[in-house]
Amino acid sequence: MVRPTRAFSRRSFLRGGTAGFVLAAAGAGLAPLASANSDTPVTGDARQRASFTLRHAAARAYLEQAVPAAVVTGDEDRYADKRASFAKTLVHNDLGEPDPVNFQQFLEALATGSSDAFAQLPRSPEAQVKLNNPQAAYAFDLAGLDGYATRTAPAPLFASIDQARDTAEVYWQALTLDVPFRDYDAHPLTAAAITDLNALYGSNDAVSPDTLFRGTTAGDLRGPYISQFLWLSVPYGIHTIDQRYRFPSRGQAFITKYDAWLACERGSKPQDILQFDPAMRYISSNRELAEYVHQDFSFAPYLNAALVTLRFGDDALAPSNPYRGLANQSGDITFGNKNILTLIAEAALLGQKGSWYHKWLVHRRARPEVIGGRLDNHLAGRAAYDLHADLLHCDAVARVQQQNGSALLPMAFPEGSPTHPSYPSAHAANAGACITILKAFFNADFVIPNPVQATADGSALEPWTGADLTLGAEIEKLASNIAMGRDAAGVHFRSDSLQGLYVGESQAIGLLCDYSRTYNERFDGFRLTTLDGRALAISNGVIQ
Repeated sequence: MVRPTRAFSRRSFLRGGTAGFVLAAAGAGLAPLASANSDTPVTGDARQRASFTLRHAAARAYLEQAVPAAVVTGDEDRYADKRASFAKTLVHNDLGEPDPVNFQQFLEALATGSSDAFAQLPRSPEAQVKLNNPQAAYAFDLAGLDGYATRTAPAPLFASIDQARDTAEVYWQALTLDVPFRDYDAHPLTAAAITDLNALYGSNDAVSPDTLFRGTTAGDLRGPYISQFLWLSVPYGIHTIDQRYRFPSRGQAFITKYDAWLACERGSKPQDILQFDPAMRYISSNRELAEYVHQDFSFAPYLNAALVTLRFGDDALAPSNPYRGLANQSGDITFGNKNILTLIAEAALLGQKGSWYHKWLVHRRARPEVIGGRLDNHLAGRAAYDLHADLLHCDAVARVQQQNGSALLPMAFPEGSPTHPSYPSAHAANAGACITILKAFFNADFVIPNPVQATADGSALEPWTGADLTLGAEIEKLASNIAMGRDAAGVHFRSDSLQGLYVGESQAIGLLCDYSRTYNERFDGFRLTTLDGRALAISNGVIQ
């Protein structure tokens, strides 16, 4: 019998101490160490020694931090059929359950980290797609917090109410994929989603049209669902990017038939292809958002956000920026665009490595499409799984069955989920890392001029006339949009995304610690507010 776990709420999933640890691991409480800041330039051999001292001190700071052991649900050992575990592209039986011998070979390859073991790992005879870079889970970095020093809460147990809630939400996101965000307060599908999710979450964590499918920060709940940084034009060298794109036609859903689902789990390439509308449009529903996060590269949204914000001028820079308001100097390589844009890209790579460690070497959680297969098997009588009763009787699952003739999760992408485990989300880890850099360099209280919102059909932008939208709020909203967009596509759960945001944030805080030692300018340090609302000051490698 599986014991029930503590139920996570939508807005307090990470309040159990995880965020506190990762901040501590990033360097809180360390004694001040060497920095470049000096009134006398250092040259020659002394410069080499100073550079070594800085690097050594930064590395020593992390070595001295205690790293608690990772905690897992135990589902991988609990179930002989590996019903809750990632196994895409491996050998599967006709129920979509991984072959136990092949799965053990997979675990042995992960345990050794051997390139030869991965090269020789048997997979399904049908596999045409490759495992996504499992050896990146062992990679090091030379700046920032190592991914192995971050921690997540255990993923929800397969049989738990938390897994039921996670799954019900992605089913509702699939059903409402084409509902415009502006219609959430009046559309019958979103009304049904709110009723069903509230039955799952209870009155203490009620869902409303203003909170449906949104993130957990205060910024997420201000203004339109979509961040300004996914709508405003982006200055890009000699070109300006209008953020209208060709998006998939509405009404498409993939992997809703059992044969297609089983082939997908075995690693076959999809037979279907996305159909795109000829007319370009702005993001106005989860259909567009899902495709945006289908095609983006890891730091693209945050690069765009930085380019848009830099156009706003000095008032948008962080108050601690030493060049803000100076008449005779400007920041460029330090505290300017080259510094900001480079650190965004570096933070994204850190976040990716951190998420890869947790995905491959710790949690190995199955993707939502796998849980959909377990649901369909159970409800069709092909197998019996200990799925939570609230999920089995959920309105979203019943609607999907009626609509498609199966309980399989309708996917936004023909290929379904990526070929790496689910928990935590890499898109979310990238987001948490990159927005931490944006927060450190920009003024959270700056009011965005001339804000906009997309029309319900996405054909145009029109002025936003509601409350002021600030940089800090829209930066946090951007991170949640990207993370939750992956949930809407059916490739991640809410808990994947929330945990990923915090993993990335902690790594970027470590990156800021390291770089705070390197500047010659005298400045008061980086100031930012974390995702859970804590004010941080980072100066000379120390978090205060």
